[in-house]
Amino acid sequence: MNRRWIWVLAAVIIVGTGVFLLVRGRNNDTAAAQEATSDVVTAFIGDLSASASASGQVIPQREATLPLARSGQVMQVNVEVGDVVNEGDVLVELERTALERAVSNAEQSLTIQESNLAKLLAPPNETDLVVAEAAVASAQARLDNLLNGPTEAQIAASASNLRAAEANVAAASARLSQAQSGGTPDQVIAAQNALDAAQEAYTTAEERHRATYDCDYNESTGTYDCEGGSAAEEAARVQAQQALADLRAAEERLNNLQPGGNTTSVASGQASLAQAVAQRDAAQARHDLLLAGATDAQIAEAEAGLAQAQAQLDALTEGASDEQITITEAAVEQARLALELAQNNLADASLIAPFGGVITAVYVSEGEFANGIAIALIDTNSLEVVLDVDEIDIGSVEIGQEAIVTIESFPDSELSSEVVAIAPKNKANTGTGLVTYEVNLSLPETDLPILANMTANAQLVTANREDVLLVPNRAITADREAGTYAVQLIQGEEVVEQTITIGLRDGQYTQVTSGLNEGDQILIGDIDAPRIEFGPGNEQ
Repeated sequence: MNRRWIWVLAAVIIVGTGVFLLVRGRNNDTAAAQEATSDVVTAFIGDLSASASASGQVIPQREATLPLARSGQVMQVNVEVGDVVNEGDVLVELERTALERAVSNAEQSLTIQESNLAKLLAPPNETDLVVAEAAVASAQARLDNLLNGPTEAQIAASASNLRAAEANVAAASARLSQAQSGGTPDQVIAAQNALDAAQEAYTTAEERHRATYDCDYNESTGTYDCEGGSAAEEAARVQAQQALADLRAAEERLNNLQPGGNTTSVASGQASLAQAVAQRDAAQARHDLLLAGATDAQIAEAEAGLAQAQAQLDALTEGASDEQITITEAAVEQARLALELAQNNLADASLIAPFGGVITAVYVSEGEFANGIAIALIDTNSLEVVLDVDEIDIGSVEIGQEAIVTIESFPDSELSSEVVAIAPKNKANTGTGLVTYEVNLSLPETDLPILANMTANAQLVTANREDVLLVPNRAITADREAGTYAVQLIQGEEVVEQTITIGLRDGQYTQVTSGLNEGDQILIGDIDAPRIEFGPGNEQ
């Protein structure tokens, strides 16, 4: 009987101790405090997260090695390694002179072809019609004249022109003969008398001129010193000069009357005669052709001229044919394509940044002949953390999951991130035997000077539960063979094994989805059962 009371007293003490620990645990409001002070813990409501760790690098998701579109001499390199560029910036320029000239030539060709097409499509103006109609009338009249032969009036006019030309030859021949044979005896005598009179007049005028001078004989020089300049002397001098001119003219007239004496007249007469003969021969030829009538060649030429004039008139009145328009339109399109090609070639002489970013390499120099890769560029706004995640953890990683990133260069700074991409195929790890998958994490805006290819570490939040029932991992036992889980539940004065179902767990706590209620007391350490080994958080 005494032993029974001893067991009752012991039970009361145990229950009292549990109640005391329950109150104390609630006051501390943390399960960690409960674990640290007692082997009895309380199921409580809280939040739980499971995570997986991985490492990788900061990788730009947009980078490019930019090739030159054409080969050529590098005229200008506008960037250096480290330069920040914007989309559309000119990075490298090749020699452009020949390409610009090709564009100019292509523009001119297109302008010409477009002008030709516009002329074909434009209606004719009145002036063009009048000119074309006049050309047809003239060509028709010429053909009619050839076919009908000369009229009597045309023959008479031609004969008259021929006679006039022959008369001109006779007159020119007579003038030449006179120039070559000299004057008649009477003309020679008259010219000689005129020369004598002119000589006498000159002598008299010269003597009068001398008389106007006041002269003294200079014995030392044997000459006369004369003073002039008076009005009388000036008048006498003018008369003497005129008399001398008359004398020279008289001498020339006499010389011209001598046989062959006037060479200028002979040469002029010969030229006049030659011209007159040529004009007569031409008149004779025209007269002969007129009398002979038109040849077949002349008629054919006139017919061709009429056909051409009529075609030009028809083109004006009827407009261009469909074939002409099609051909000209094709020429315009060909010129347009040639211009587009020339413009593209000119544009290819400039290497343009396809996006904004930082220059990481420059492979060309000014002055060299270059082709191929010229510039390397990365978009610093596209930096992401690319992790190598073990295949064990990849199944619990989803797009949109939260993550905490640290950069090894800045270990004290944590960056909030999230999963933005998961590789559908594992990464090749030659020789290691490991199977990993690439997982991309976003990088938030930060003042940290993060550079491409820096090493990064991340904690991936693989699962998150809020307001769920939690117990410490060490309070749970597992039956591996049966696949069940249990806790030692305190019910009044007894401790019973309570089967539970579990959910998410991390390194400290496990979510209980059934079998317990908030506030239930659980005893730790009394049951000799295999302990469950809890690894990184998994959702059951």
